[in-house]
Amino acid sequence: MSHRYATFIKAINLSVDYLILNVSMILAYLIVDKSYIIWINNKNYLPIVLVFNLIWLLSANITRLYEQVLNKDSIKTYRGVFKTYMLFVSLICFTVLIIIGTKAYSITRQYLFYALAMFGFLLGIWKLIFLAIRRGDRAMLTDFRQAVIVGGGRIGTDLYNFVTSNPERGYRILGIFDDDDKDIDDSLYLGEVEQCIQYVKDNRVDEIFCTLPNSEAKKIEKLMLDADKNLIRFKLVPEFYYTHKPTFVQNFGHIPVISIRPEPLENMLNRFFKRLFDIVFSLFIILFVFSWLFPILSIAIKLSSPGPIFFVQIRSGRDNEAFNCFKFRSMQVNKDSDNKQATRGDARITKIGAFLRKTNLDELPQFFNVLMGNMTVVGPRPHMLKHTEEYSKLIDQFMVRHFLKPGITGWAQVNGLRGETKTTEDMLERVEADVWYLENWSFLLDLKIIFLTFWGTIRGDKNAF
Repeated sequence: MSHRYATFIKAINLSVDYLILNVSMILAYLIVDKSYIIWINNKNYLPIVLVFNLIWLLSANITRLYEQVLNKDSIKTYRGVFKTYMLFVSLICFTVLIIIGTKAYSITRQYLFYALAMFGFLLGIWKLIFLAIRRGDRAMLTDFRQAVIVGGGRIGTDLYNFVTSNPERGYRILGIFDDDDKDIDDSLYLGEVEQCIQYVKDNRVDEIFCTLPNSEAKKIEKLMLDADKNLIRFKLVPEFYYTHKPTFVQNFGHIPVISIRPEPLENMLNRFFKRLFDIVFSLFIILFVFSWLFPILSIAIKLSSPGPIFFVQIRSGRDNEAFNCFKFRSMQVNKDSDNKQATRGDARITKIGAFLRKTNLDELPQFFNVLMGNMTVVGPRPHMLKHTEEYSKLIDQFMVRHFLKPGITGWAQVNGLRGETKTTEDMLERVEADVWYLENWSFLLDLKIIFLTFWGTIRGDKNAF
């Protein structure tokens, strides 16, 4: 990291934002209620404090407000603050006015106005102050380390090119040591491997990156020991690495094992919380949405065309195990349902079916799939068996998405990668989004995807047909 205090500054930003939020709520309470001590003991007020704080955390995570706080320019900073604030206001109004209700906790619309207005004003002033401080002290926060590379070749060259093109990593590479200099630029070559330690000591070098092959084990071990003796950090770059993306290193005792991708849901605790959320959320939807919509939609589907209410299709699940996926029937009964994707203007889609697909209501029965455990609320969308077989031969990473349970919605869907896949490139983009989700899963990411799914349904999606 080029900024030694990056994590600290991020924590300060978050802490001050929360302080401003809570001060704004207290001031609004004092203005509206005109009491100066009682708010501390007001049991009706404290739950609203919790709601405000949790919703700000959710909003900031959705917009990624606290990422790269030292690198964003003033325009991007204020744009991020504005987006987060508007999302926060929207969620607060929806939660307090519609879901919780103002009467339950004696919260008035006047209080909401004062609290949100003061928070927005104070937040804007604080960000202005932060940008002014950052502008003057950014150079002070920079901590570039001097380093050398031991070992030329492909790995050493790749490392040098990456570090020099990414100065935010905080390193200055002084040159490269190798016993063979034929592939190294003269301006970078510093000498043979045995000369490295003396050069490092003479030039106050902080770190050594060793990219020598495994066949040079004795040289590597000697370098490592000499670096420790002279209080120099030594970092070993593996001889083989996945060239297209970051890898994940685990330690089996003293043996490093490189995984080609991180998988947060391989952690048992993460899987437990995701499953718990799946059950609670699915039960909520089934009891409070599906229960009253089912008879209405059933009648509409029956009146639209002859056939069953539900459409059941065998699809590919986790570990490529087939399962029965439930949907409300949106098409006329036809022989091509297991082979042919729905297309724009598809004659098979009924009038009520078009509405169901546009609003995603055809997916409601899949919450029963979630309860049964063969689907999850958020994950890669399940494909027909024919498409799994077909695309697994065309796209190298296609089967990786089957490490996860298929979902009712997913990262690909909220990014517009849904509907008909006319070309292999269309499916490749969808697969890349699914693999990204597998590698970057978090509970907050799931909440973000669910929110974006509802928002997309309200706003309308051109690819929903």
